[in-house]
Amino acid sequence: MTKKRTKTTEPSIDFEASLQELEKLVERMEKGELTLEESLRDFGRGIELTRKCQQALREAEQRVQILSGTDSDAELVPFDSEDSPE
Repeated sequence: MTKKRTKTTEPSIDFEASLQELEKLVERMEKGELTLEESLRDFGRGIELTRKCQQALREAEQRVQILSGTDSDAELVPFDSEDSPE
């Protein structure tokens, strides 16, 4: 019997892993020790990871809207951390 991966844990794991890999790529590129070919390869991978992270964030935002009961007629208001109690 195969174990089915749940949707609730998969996106956050993918996001965290992608973000961590992206940070490592940036560190490598900032050192300036890569060849042009290596830099282009890492840049391409970085673009892929950035898109993956952006998609995961969009999906998370949609889930928050659904869970908070936000519908299409409601106006979304940005979170302001200055208004929150400290």
